[in-house]
Amino acid sequence: MQYRQFGRTGWKVSALGFGMMRLPTLDGKPMSKSIDFEETKRMVRLAIDRGVNYIDTAYAYHGGRSESVLGKILGGGYRERVRLATKSPIGLIKRSKDFDKFLNTQLRRLRTDHIDFYLFHGLNGRSWKKVVLEHGLLKRVAAAKSEGKINHIGFSFHDNFKAFKGIVDGFDDWSFCQIQYNYMDTKNQAGTRGLRYAASKGLGVVVMEPLLGGRLSEPPKAIMEMFRDEGAGISPSELALQWIWNQPEVSTVLSGMNTINQVRANLRSAGRSGVGSLGADRLEFIGRIEKRYRDMRPIPCTKCGYCMPCPNGVNIPANFEEFSDGFIHDDIEGARATYTRFFSRKMRASACKHCRKCEKKCPQKIPISEWMTKVDEVLGDGTPMGKKP
Repeated sequence: MQYRQFGRTGWKVSALGFGMMRLPTLDGKPMSKSIDFEETKRMVRLAIDRGVNYIDTAYAYHGGRSESVLGKILGGGYRERVRLATKSPIGLIKRSKDFDKFLNTQLRRLRTDHIDFYLFHGLNGRSWKKVVLEHGLLKRVAAAKSEGKINHIGFSFHDNFKAFKGIVDGFDDWSFCQIQYNYMDTKNQAGTRGLRYAASKGLGVVVMEPLLGGRLSEPPKAIMEMFRDEGAGISPSELALQWIWNQPEVSTVLSGMNTINQVRANLRSAGRSGVGSLGADRLEFIGRIEKRYRDMRPIPCTKCGYCMPCPNGVNIPANFEEFSDGFIHDDIEGARATYTRFFSRKMRASACKHCRKCEKKCPQKIPISEWMTKVDEVLGDGTPMGKKP
């Protein structure tokens, strides 16, 4: 296992972290409550025995079962061998004291007296202001740290760079953050700018979704043909992971593994990881893969932003991005889950009033209003993917 500095904490974290969100299940349903305990135990303990020292879970994962399962698995001395991360379910917090209620529940579930790395879960600009700041949660989390219930304070994030920078700058006691990042997300959400900004402030940076929810590990036919012709023996998963580990600002990469073979493969990849380990030929190949993906998009949106702001609050580029990702990767269910879970009703395509003001400003001359109807038909109510309008 390779180890990397975790921001200014003075601690070295394993290059690979274990994410407890996509565990094997007895009913075969992804992320259900029916966790296969014995198989999960075998996977987690193998990872720890092979050097993984960072385990990430959350209050809501697997319908609230992930933390309890992990608490049991970390018995027999395994708890002392890892740093444990979990997240405050800010979407459930309605008043200040709820923070402490959830934290105490998590400590019981995890069978521990402290959480090494505690995050506000899934922050965006709105939840930062309306939940964290309005309910005084920064004081609550600081008090929990002073009481020894938490060692380090951080946040996971889903929004744009502006919101990310505001959150990073809004609290002096952040130790780390967690961002979605992969070679297709360099300009999405926090992006490369956010990664570098957080690192410049001394924060450890945990990367989630390194394979874009598994999409980059099982690419469409056109991308697989590139790997067969030019990949020189490297798998899509390996290349995507090594691209992230190649960057010095990254502290650790989380993988939501659900088979023992995935654990073994990722452990091997982590053992080969290192800053600057990818040569110019590999980086150039990734650049061509990214371009090929973008050329496959059904909507020719460049995310220039000229269509924004929408007078009705619709996030036009984000809707197009999610729709296109689902189309390219043949993963409409995943795109639908993101649309319904992370997009507020105001920002969804369904809020479009067809005023067409955006279309007058679009350099690509996209029939945005027509596409908004299509996006919501596909992502909003389960209508099967059809042809372009």
